[in-house]
Amino acid sequence: MNLIDSAVDAFLLAFPALLSIVNPLAGAIIFNEVTAGRNHQDRVALARRVGVNSAVVMLISLWGGSYILSFFGISLNALRLAGGLVVAARAYQMLIAPEVHEERKQAEAARASSDFSAGDETDARREDIAGIAFFPLTLPFTTGPGTIAVAVALGTQRPAYGVSLGLFFAGLSLAAIAMALIIWLTYATADRLGTLLGETGRRVVARLAAFILLGIGVQIMLSGAIPVLHQALHG
Repeated sequence: MNLIDSAVDAFLLAFPALLSIVNPLAGAIIFNEVTAGRNHQDRVALARRVGVNSAVVMLISLWGGSYILSFFGISLNALRLAGGLVVAARAYQMLIAPEVHEERKQAEAARASSDFSAGDETDARREDIAGIAFFPLTLPFTTGPGTIAVAVALGTQRPAYGVSLGLFFAGLSLAAIAMALIIWLTYATADRLGTLLGETGRRVVARLAAFILLGIGVQIMLSGAIPVLHQALHG
């Protein structure tokens, strides 16, 4: 039962962190504006591609990010301190000025809007949609540097070895897949969400997500700082 609990704990750690940094509700509203010139079928196809791409980005970051940094001689506690600091700093920026964060995302995504011209459905057009779905709609708009930093920081929370390590990453992976499904659904229904939430609702969601993410960043920092302080005092 304890082993299952480790997977559940990993999911409960990762899912709110990813949900907070990705903020798919706010992203869906921007997605709706950027794809305003497209028909519903194209929007659904784009939403599906962005969801799949986002899952790949998050899974690679969760599974491999901390190991890649460890390869360069960075200790696990140092990774936790640095990753938690980045997450907390990003969350603080989102908390005090969510409008700036949203406007930056909107500007990044809007670079692709000129490529969204109306026309007949052709192979070239489908390839163009596939390309835009990855850049910039997936990177950096949906799962950008902030999401990658959060995912790497989450990966540093891994156990040392054994079955619990596999279950830990299973929990993280499930959180990433669940997040990708939410991205898919919210983007596919972006036109309705924009009307439902409104500007005030979007601001409330953004600040609540930022506050949760700030707490997660501090928790990750503490998980790295406590062993370092213990070693310094008793080493």
